[in-house]
Amino acid sequence: MYGADHKPDYGNQMCLKKMCFQAVRKHFAAVSTEAVLDLPTALIKDLLPHLTVCQLDELQPSLNRKGISTYSEWVGILAEMCKRDRVLDFHTEEEAKHEVMRRLFTFVFYGFRKGLGLRNGFVNRNAANLNTPSFLWAAANCIRRFLVIASLHEPFHRLTAEQRPVLNLLEKHVRIVDVSQFDVSKKKTQAVLYVLHRLIDHGAAKELIVDGQCPIMLVWLLHGRGSQYVDSKLVNLMHSKCCTSQTPPSGADGAMCTSSFETKTSDDMDDKGIPCKLSKLDNVEVDESDLTLDPQVLCQAFTPCDGSPAGVCSWGQIESLEIRQCSPENLRVLNSSLPTFFSLRSLTLHSISTFTDLDVFDMARALKQLSESSSNSLVDLSISVLPHIELMDSLLDASPNLTSLCVKVQTFFWAPHFAVHPAESELRIEKLTIKVAQVPTDLDYVTSVLKRSPHLASLHVAGLRPLTGSSQSQLLTTLAESNRSLRSLNLEDLNLSECLPEILKLLKAHTLEELRLNDCRLLEKWTDKQEGLQQLVAALKAVPSLHTLGMAQNRLAKNVCVLAELFSGSSPSSVRRLDLSSNFIQPAELLEFSKALRTHRPLHQLTLDLRRNPGDRDLHTWNIALSRLRSFCVLLVESWNSTNMMADHISNM
Repeated sequence: MYGADHKPDYGNQMCLKKMCFQAVRKHFAAVSTEAVLDLPTALIKDLLPHLTVCQLDELQPSLNRKGISTYSEWVGILAEMCKRDRVLDFHTEEEAKHEVMRRLFTFVFYGFRKGLGLRNGFVNRNAANLNTPSFLWAAANCIRRFLVIASLHEPFHRLTAEQRPVLNLLEKHVRIVDVSQFDVSKKKTQAVLYVLHRLIDHGAAKELIVDGQCPIMLVWLLHGRGSQYVDSKLVNLMHSKCCTSQTPPSGADGAMCTSSFETKTSDDMDDKGIPCKLSKLDNVEVDESDLTLDPQVLCQAFTPCDGSPAGVCSWGQIESLEIRQCSPENLRVLNSSLPTFFSLRSLTLHSISTFTDLDVFDMARALKQLSESSSNSLVDLSISVLPHIELMDSLLDASPNLTSLCVKVQTFFWAPHFAVHPAESELRIEKLTIKVAQVPTDLDYVTSVLKRSPHLASLHVAGLRPLTGSSQSQLLTTLAESNRSLRSLNLEDLNLSECLPEILKLLKAHTLEELRLNDCRLLEKWTDKQEGLQQLVAALKAVPSLHTLGMAQNRLAKNVCVLAELFSGSSPSSVRRLDLSSNFIQPAELLEFSKALRTHRPLHQLTLDLRRNPGDRDLHTWNIALSRLRSFCVLLVESWNSTNMMADHISNM
């Protein structure tokens, strides 16, 4: 008890509290998790930011059972690691933790290298706790995505030796393997191939991301893992001399592959390897050496002497494939594999330049052959960049079983293209994304696809510019009349300033759950901006299913207060997430908005995105507004420089 004349020394109390937290961190094993969990809830929450990631990971399950979330701690670590002021968009505790562990594991696994972009204060302060076997174990038990940087081969050799238990954990937990380009013919990469074999063929990885233009690498990765086909020229090159012929067993699709790869190179060619250009493959002469590309032989070679051989290795089945630098050579390899790629459910292609018409037609033929098989599993296709939007019809007609399609289009007026005649058959598409590089486009090609898609539930259209004499109202009218199953609509960088009647009609026709009208110049031509916004708000309130509303980059400014009326009256909106970023909202305007929103409080906790607004014009007023909103909102905010903000604002006028 303090005496009547004695004031408590809160500064010393806080210092003592911090010292206790640091002692718990240092002697966590001796303190035990049970002792920590017995602390009062408020004290546990104060302790969490002082713990290491391993300690936080160990405590999380027990904390969750006590109703305590570690979400803010994981997001705080991410924000510090990424050197960004903004709150990161990870919506769950597990998502945030996995991202922290993935980033830190990559950094530690590859030896604290600066080039990985993670050199920062958090890592420097925690290096002693991160560079430990216990962290690698904890992270390997958590991560679902593994990045393969084959040029750094030493870490892979450690996985085959003293860190083999870590490899066992990765094999069990990794679902996505992300491979950067490397030369499969170098002997230094043998351990890399073995780890890939373990993850894809022995492990749980079904998703493959390939970031490289080397067709030999792509052939090796695809060989026997879902498709029956192997390019004979590549196989002949890689079979300069074969040791053992290993044939993968028939899968559910009855796939049988040719003999496995084995390439011979001399020691003096070890650093040069086999050139990666397919056009040069026929002229390559490869000397013989003790180098194997056969996963079965690799598995036997890297099995510990005291380990028991597992027999004939199984072959993994790739269900999702993404090629980030799809060169013409890689596309030819893929097109050869596609007709019998029966395990493939999702395909994403990013070209190194715009695909040609002939490229797309060749791919459409391969997709057509695949779709004609009863064993076809492909339902998700994403491709960029198409030379013109008409080719979207070719892809849809070649793959009528697709339920999801994403296309990005970059049209060059000087480039000739072939005429495409769209079909009229009904499509199964449920999710459609169309992004156009701001060139005039015939809306008939888009609306014809929409009219054929009665099951469409999600649509994202960006950058679409109608030809002279046409209007975006044509797009909105088609949606209102033909796509009654629509639940999510994202219109981005479209001029909808003259389309308010069509927007109101569309809202009446659908039970939307998500609506984003970002950078749509909504208020630009409205004579009475407040009256127009009130009409829009009234229509939005009449959609009880709506939980997400995006109004970013529409220059709402002082008119933002009207949006507070979403939550007024006897039938308030059910919106839980409201995006008002990049709207040039001044501090005084945000303060008025906060007052109006406190008067009409949302029924549910509202996530409010206020990023990229000029709060620094009057930081005191801005912070008062934020403090008022925080009592019933989750705020997404960041510091912003007004000079940059004005430049951004002007650039989008």
